[in-house]
Amino acid sequence: MKQLNCIAIDDEPLALDIIEDYIKKVDFLKLVKKCYRATEAIDIIEKEDINLIFLDIQMPGITGVQLMKSVKHIPPVIFTTAYSDYAVEGFELDAVDYLVKPFTFERFLKAVSKAYSLHKLKNNSNIEELNTGNCIFVKSDYKNIKINFKDISYIEGLSDYIKIHLESGENILSLQSLKGFNEKLPNSFMRIHRSYIISIDKIKSIQKNRVFIDKKELTVGESYKDSFLKVLQKFGLK
Repeated sequence: MKQLNCIAIDDEPLALDIIEDYIKKVDFLKLVKKCYRATEAIDIIEKEDINLIFLDIQMPGITGVQLMKSVKHIPPVIFTTAYSDYAVEGFELDAVDYLVKPFTFERFLKAVSKAYSLHKLKNNSNIEELNTGNCIFVKSDYKNIKINFKDISYIEGLSDYIKIHLESGENILSLQSLKGFNEKLPNSFMRIHRSYIISIDKIKSIQKNRVFIDKKELTVGESYKDSFLKVLQKFGLK
């Protein structure tokens, strides 16, 4: 069984000790480093082969959310925090899970099992990574399906799955993260919400923070408004 190399980042020593104890109980996890500040972790993330991060949100200096936004290729993150208020923002950033302290070992195990499943999926389904320029192969229902980018209207995130909505009206389900799939798409696609990626070519109209594609109305998420505005300006729209 391949182990996931983990780091835990939290300014509370007791919280780090609990995470370390939980990690020791899980065969597929290996703790590489405990960090008391987010700044300590940046060098480790960039130089080491880290597969999973346990990340507190409220910390002195750089917060967990700021760290996640600032590191270009950050490994999957499980947020660990005493505040449930940040749950929506955490999931908008594509965190694997969100653990509210104090969390039990059973809840911890559920979160890391999800992370492990996503890791195996990414590494065992190499055909899903194949992007030939005009199309992509997606694993769905035990088949590898070829999808032309020009046929995609938008992609919807559904927990551990994505639903690819085609212009023909057909939908394709695939077990993978929306964030991971977004990284395989060309620049003609953009993410507008924690649950949606759209094809810019398929936009029918825009009204304030709403985008209309075919007959579907999609809302632009708060965290994506700035990047969406830049795209509108690029096309001479405001």
